[in-house]
Amino acid sequence: MSNIKLFENKHIRSVYNEDEENWYLSIVDVIAALTNSPNPRKYWSVLKTRLKAEGSQLATNCSQLKMQAADGKFYNTDVASTEQLLRLIQSVPSPKAEPFKLWLAQTGYERIEEIQDPEKSIDRAMENYLKLGYSREWINQRLKSIEVRKDLTDEWEQRGVKKGQEYATLTDIITKAWSGKSVKQYKRHKGLKKENLRDNMTNLELVLNMLAEASTTEISKEKKPKNFGENKAVAKQGGTIAGNTRKAIEVKTGKKIVSQQNAKILKGSSSGKRLKG
Repeated sequence: MSNIKLFENKHIRSVYNEDEENWYLSIVDVIAALTNSPNPRKYWSVLKTRLKAEGSQLATNCSQLKMQAADGKFYNTDVASTEQLLRLIQSVPSPKAEPFKLWLAQTGYERIEEIQDPEKSIDRAMENYLKLGYSREWINQRLKSIEVRKDLTDEWEQRGVKKGQEYATLTDIITKAWSGKSVKQYKRHKGLKKENLRDNMTNLELVLNMLAEASTTEISKEKKPKNFGENKAVAKQGGTIAGNTRKAIEVKTGKKIVSQQNAKILKGSSSGKRLKG
């Protein structure tokens, strides 16, 4: 199970190992959260070299797992268990060390709670988005979009679509079909770099993106595509349904739906508005 956790509003990519009942977290993300380094990858590279020279087992035995990067692709990423991270923190001078230790302990406890009661994971997602300044109305749409996306990726898995590049390609096709822009163009339009595109959509953008993905899921269930080429055709069909809806709304309202608004702009406005449509 992959997830994004927040420590003082810093994103930390994580994977939960069901067999070991333990979290593995991206070391680079942890370094970024602890140090505010402008180049956490270089910081970790230098630290890892030093630890290896000192004979540290932590640097020698750290694992790698594929994690999604800002470009939507999956790359091998150095990860550490909560126990390993507690040892790593001792080598990173930071006033945030003690708060981070408490956060790690809480992270493990919360996952056990979520297994026993899945609704708690939804509640925590709500809390995290509220802390980041989003409105409850927007958060409800965002959580629904996560559910719709999960249905789609489950369907892709059933059809043999490979995680990583193939998922990214199909997502790009859907996005361009409904919005008129590729994911890269869409992010550039909003002035984004590494930020999550969906976290910077207005309510209406989220609704249309959900319509595109839900339509793709339903078409796929009916047509049962047998190869990647057929999945690409289905993705375009699903996205086009939402694209036609977008165009119809724009004709009626005279306004463009694909907005340059993003979370940073809206949360920083003088009126104090939170992200909404």
